[in-house]
Amino acid sequence: MCGRYRLSRRKQVVEEYFDAVSGEEEWTPRYNIAPTQPIPVIRQNPKEPVRELSLVRWGLIPSWAKDSSAAAKMINARSETAATKPVFRDALKSRRCLVPADGFYEWMRTGKAKQPYCFEVNEGELFAFAGLWDCWKDPSGNWVKTCSILTTTPNAVTSAIHDRMPVILDPDGYDLWLDPGMRDVGAASELLKPYDARLMRCYPISTRINHVANDDEECSAPVELAQTQDRVFV
Repeated sequence: MCGRYRLSRRKQVVEEYFDAVSGEEEWTPRYNIAPTQPIPVIRQNPKEPVRELSLVRWGLIPSWAKDSSAAAKMINARSETAATKPVFRDALKSRRCLVPADGFYEWMRTGKAKQPYCFEVNEGELFAFAGLWDCWKDPSGNWVKTCSILTTTPNAVTSAIHDRMPVILDPDGYDLWLDPGMRDVGAASELLKPYDARLMRCYPISTRINHVANDDEECSAPVELAQTQDRVFV
């Protein structure tokens, strides 16, 4: 599961890191990105070798859908079954994207409460989730671009908190994943594996992250847990 994440870098930094270009769309650093919101993704131009960064809505709506009612349930796609699910299988063949991030959040139940944790790669560096995108025409005739983040089994860092984790792609696999001409589902699926736990860490954060309206640096700042609670540091 991946239901909240962070992208705290400015657009120019993301463009440079992923060697991507973008249009006039702007965004500010975000610390509490939630489903159904517009999020930055990187796609490969099918006519030339250029990575393009743009905003799409988080929650995939397949092109053949009659309405958008299921979008909030399509924020994630299981990598093990994406190739066989009608909602995701065509996108896995030729509509793959990168979803830039520098942290994501999961919750662990502690008694009656849930303690949130932030997960990072190499102490907060930029990385990319494996994403799928599609384009749907709404009743007014407007095209709506949407996406989903793929998930996989947890690694040693995430397994203590949750039984799933988002697919974090190895940078060496970006070109293959983005290539719209690469329609070999098997080859694409080989990239969808748990990220190296040795390159990750997690730490407890404030329950401020629980409220979508909270979107600032404090959302992902480390906090001290009470002695009666389990601590998870990797």
